[in-house]
Amino acid sequence: MTSVRTPPPPATKTSPSPGRGSLTTTQRRLGRDWRLAALFLAPMALLVGGLVLVPIGRSVVTSTTERHGQDSVFVGLGNYIALAGDEQFRTGVLNSFVFTAYAEVFKVVLGLSAALLLHHRRRGRAVLAGLLLLPWVVPTVVTAFSWRALLDPIFGSVNTLLTESGIGPLLAAAHLVDSWPAGWLSDASLAMPSVILVNVWKGVPFFTVTFLAGLKAIPAELYEASTIDGASSLQRFVHVTLPGLRYVITVTVTLSSIWTFNNFDLIWLLTQGGPGDATAPYVLVAYSKAILQLQYGAGAAVTLVMLPVIGGLVFVLVRLMRRNDAGAPSRPPGPVRKAMPWVMAVTVAGLLAWASPQIFWKAAVVLAVILMVATAVGRVVTALQTWGHRRASSLVSRLGSGVALAGLLVFVLGPLYWIVVTAFKSEDQIVMHNSDLWPTPWTLQQFGDLFTNQPFGRWYVNTVLVSLASTVSALLCAALAGYALARLRFRGAQSFTVTVLLTYVMPGALLFIPLYQLLIGVRLNDSLWSLVLTYPTFTLPFATWLLTGYFSSIPIELEEAALVDGCTRLQAFRRVMLPLAKPGLLAVGLFTLTNAWNEFLFAFVFITKDEYKTLPVGMQAMITGDVVPQGQLAAASLLVSIPVVLMYAFGQRFLTEGLTAGAVKG
Repeated sequence: MTSVRTPPPPATKTSPSPGRGSLTTTQRRLGRDWRLAALFLAPMALLVGGLVLVPIGRSVVTSTTERHGQDSVFVGLGNYIALAGDEQFRTGVLNSFVFTAYAEVFKVVLGLSAALLLHHRRRGRAVLAGLLLLPWVVPTVVTAFSWRALLDPIFGSVNTLLTESGIGPLLAAAHLVDSWPAGWLSDASLAMPSVILVNVWKGVPFFTVTFLAGLKAIPAELYEASTIDGASSLQRFVHVTLPGLRYVITVTVTLSSIWTFNNFDLIWLLTQGGPGDATAPYVLVAYSKAILQLQYGAGAAVTLVMLPVIGGLVFVLVRLMRRNDAGAPSRPPGPVRKAMPWVMAVTVAGLLAWASPQIFWKAAVVLAVILMVATAVGRVVTALQTWGHRRASSLVSRLGSGVALAGLLVFVLGPLYWIVVTAFKSEDQIVMHNSDLWPTPWTLQQFGDLFTNQPFGRWYVNTVLVSLASTVSALLCAALAGYALARLRFRGAQSFTVTVLLTYVMPGALLFIPLYQLLIGVRLNDSLWSLVLTYPTFTLPFATWLLTGYFSSIPIELEEAALVDGCTRLQAFRRVMLPLAKPGLLAVGLFTLTNAWNEFLFAFVFITKDEYKTLPVGMQAMITGDVVPQGQLAAASLLVSIPVVLMYAFGQRFLTEGLTAGAVKG
């Protein structure tokens, strides 16, 4: 997953420009630096145009055709009209909406809670933030397999622990589950809530990090003034914290909604859309039609008919970011603007109650319990402060925060702990369900079986090669494009910046069908080159967007001094800007490398031969029918996660510095 960054638009303050009379006619028309800008932006424009814009245009054409044997016949809007009566498509759209809406609500609640807990903590904040970040860092394939094993109705630890603690029977008695023990992923009524739970677990760290950055940006004077005025902790939260986080929350939820709505890999790895179509999103419907049934036109129509939804979210996102980048003071919301969030909340709640009544009331109960507990603790703390019992108030506050943080850490670290202990169990311990929480004895049997029974080493090498190649190409192109957008004066800079944002948030669901056709046409499918060429579609726009913000944050006086000393623009870029941008380059390299390392959809669609599979696809192929080698998958998950965790651990300082420039502002 990536992070929300909102770099400013192309800098208006540049090195002293010559007088208007000294500019040529072409320079006055296209901008003073148009030649250098064209040179710097050419690689980015070619890759984005050839791998994003052209495929989308081709997808539009494909959606108007229907395959008859080896020929494609023009059918106009026939594929779109057919979707109106397609029950599978309607179910997929409804599932995507339900999955996204519930996931975003719980990610906001838990992410904001975690951010508040960490923000008010003085000791150990960095360590706790690092631990809470782990679900975001580990690959999606690891997330899916760990939770899939934990939620197994027979061998899973969740049912065992809930039964032994007595919580499971209570859930059944309260009708939160239909029966006990529960079939979390095999029961049609529980599969969607379970998939939502896993997505929330994966996404909470992203929300925590962005909300924590937003909390740090809220002036402390506002809290001091509200305290002097006698405001309670709840009133300070409602009237200071939430308004201060309004922009951060809106941008984060919008970006996360786009990603969640187009999620494929997590759902496919957990349930493959089952049982039946209970969890099948619209992306899986498109995959089924285009790749499995070879009806490219129908599959393209499924993805494109959702484009207005994505376009609406992107429009909101662009307006928010451009308004924030302009630095204009935010106007106090009028009656209409105040009412809009409530109208939207009521509308979404009504749609959810209609679309998923069974999930709606269960989610409402869980949210009500969380909010009631938090409100009760806040009222107790406020009452003790009012009565002058400051020590008791502080004790209750610390105790409540400690319990909440401990529960959050158990939720976050539990699946990761299961991966570690399962990887070191023998096959007998796993099958017999012995020593569930601690291997007795510890053994390396699973690692040996993994390399003996599977081409795991080959998958590992493939993943390293593809990730490094795509990261290097993204860094080279993004450094040139980011500098041009941040420093050079040329006509169309703002439009190009917006285009970068649009391609950044453009979902892979819109691209995998036309890219698959393109690769077949040039005979590059089933090769590592297919991944090296297509991975820039999601790594390059993000890298450019982040580096634009970082180059803009470097004082322009340093570059001006180099130009005065006789350096050309290219020399100033190479000798001054690139060394100063090293933290930003390292942050971009880390993100692009991990995104390529974790990518599933393109590798799953484009690669079918074992010798070219990457780690996520290879691990998915280890499951044959109902046979799930839990021990080997746990060992593989551990080996896949360790490099990513180590990179984030050692690169944390550069990552923080790289993301600080152009960071989210409240």
